[in-house]
Amino acid sequence: MRGVPPAYPGQRIGLFGGSFDPAHEGHAHVAETALKRLALDRVWWLVTPQNPLKPQSAPLKERIASARTIAGRKAAVTAFEAAHGFRYTYQTVRALKRWYPSVRFVLIVGGDSLQSFRHWRRWQDVMRNVPVAIIARPGAGARARLAKPAQAFAAARRQQHEAPALSRAPAFVYLNAREHPISSTAIRKARRT
Repeated sequence: MRGVPPAYPGQRIGLFGGSFDPAHEGHAHVAETALKRLALDRVWWLVTPQNPLKPQSAPLKERIASARTIAGRKAAVTAFEAAHGFRYTYQTVRALKRWYPSVRFVLIVGGDSLQSFRHWRRWQDVMRNVPVAIIARPGAGARARLAKPAQAFAAARRQQHEAPALSRAPAFVYLNAREHPISSTAIRKARRT
């Protein structure tokens, strides 16, 4: 499979997708928090070809390079979605689960992204097919917990101490963590001024 890092039976792999336009310390913080708190073996940074909910991104090669400079230990940066023509997370999850049936995947989402999650194509399929870990981001706390996906799947919510055991969907956990204030939007805005 083109663009896919190696994976082995029984591994726990976090899927951390995004535009990463540009990647920054806040992204690294989310990935590292998930790695530790979910007891993951690796985190795959899935650099999207183009987020359909955001303005035109910088070229994919630039964003991959940006992510590689910031991704921490036990991370793999990949353009897997572009290599396979995927535009949506549900396609990615479906393919990875089919190709790696014995790998336990967990989707990593920043709390700020949960606000737009209900606009994702087939978001209910995503919630039903892969456990989701929502990592705290500035200003997203209460709003993330009240977001439509959190309400629609309220029975699937797990407590923070259960996070390392997330293995079957539907299940999601909201992980409180030190909030990192940097955002890609702020970085792009500062570059324009």
